[in-house]
Amino acid sequence: MRQHIAVRNKTFTKPLMKSEKNQLSGSVESPRRFPWLLGVVVILIVAGAGYYFKSPKVEPDQQAGRNKFGNPQGQVTAVVSDLATQSDVPVYLNGLGTVTGLRTVTVKSRVDGELVHVGFKEGALVHEGDLLAEIDPRPYEVQLMQAEGQLLRDEALLKNAQLDLERYRTLLEQDSIASQQAATQESVVKQYQGIVVTDRGVVANAKLQLSYAKITAPITGRLGLRIVDQGNIVKASDANGIVVITQTQPITVVFTLPEDQLPAVMKQLHAGKNLAIDAYDRSGKNKLAQGQLLAVDNQIDLNTGTVKLKGLFANDDTVLFANQFVNIKMKIDTLQNATTVPSAAIQSGNAGTFVYVVKDEQTVSTRPVKLGAAYEDKVAVLEGLQVNERVVVEGADKLREGAKVKLVDRNAVAAPAPAPAIVKPADDKQGRRLKWGAK
Repeated sequence: MRQHIAVRNKTFTKPLMKSEKNQLSGSVESPRRFPWLLGVVVILIVAGAGYYFKSPKVEPDQQAGRNKFGNPQGQVTAVVSDLATQSDVPVYLNGLGTVTGLRTVTVKSRVDGELVHVGFKEGALVHEGDLLAEIDPRPYEVQLMQAEGQLLRDEALLKNAQLDLERYRTLLEQDSIASQQAATQESVVKQYQGIVVTDRGVVANAKLQLSYAKITAPITGRLGLRIVDQGNIVKASDANGIVVITQTQPITVVFTLPEDQLPAVMKQLHAGKNLAIDAYDRSGKNKLAQGQLLAVDNQIDLNTGTVKLKGLFANDDTVLFANQFVNIKMKIDTLQNATTVPSAAIQSGNAGTFVYVVKDEQTVSTRPVKLGAAYEDKVAVLEGLQVNERVVVEGADKLREGAKVKLVDRNAVAAPAPAPAIVKPADDKQGRRLKWGAK
């Protein structure tokens, strides 16, 4: 066996043919012949990763020569500025209100009967005492006649009893009759006097019922839409009535304010001041009417934490209607000689409100400010700014502390860009239209 194995080992150590060498070179000899290639690749990968993680990060804007605000390094920003001024600033309290008629009356019939006449125009203004409608008066005229007839009969009986009493008194003086008969006649006269008084009351009531047949306006105001048409039977127990009258001149507005603003209002009222109130439309831009505070409610609403107030408006131009929604501005005080800036100059940040102040060297600095009341497009600055200091009102979104600025006029209008030239397509020699942009 050993000799055989030795023989076989010799066969493997014999020189191989070329084809056999090629088959064995890829599987056996290449890993042993080029081990340094794998090491070089690993070294290159490690070096590249270390360079990538250790190199400083460069933002895309900075690669393009821009700072973290998106502006080119050293570029001057064009801004619009304005000066801080000194003026009186009114302090207003704002609330939501509803227009309410000073008096609202539902006109009802006080007697039963047929509605035979309607004498008003829907939506018209009426005065107190104007005839609005009429109920059929004939049943009440008959009742009046009956009452007057009863009164005449009882008055005649009373007169006859009084004459008998005078005769009895004469006879009593002559001792011709007993005193009891004269006393009885006196009681009869008093009975008839009571009956006559009752009859007169019946007559007065009949006249009153007859007067109710004509329905008149109890107040001066604007009429609503007609509720009952002519020809219907109306009753005094009807809940809807005939028409509704709302007094609109003057008219009131009920509005609410937060409870923490109530002490300032009460302070002015206790001082005897009349607080002016302005009513604006739903958008809060158009002023509708001007009035004054009339009353303050006696309790605060626990659900909303607000208190109700009522304002009175003359409403001579009838611009205010009942149940109309309005915005209320009530002047409560005036800040004298306050430093004011445009509202556009106020900026907000994590540290609070601030403004950009323009320095003499045409740079800006941030300045924290404490704000007061605002009126129209002005805001009062209580602390942090002096009069005549220049603040940025437009272009502040591109600024930072110490940024360079260029002041431009707000009214400056940029020149219009030139209109692009119109290029007509050319024709080739064969008269065919070439494509746009072809050379």
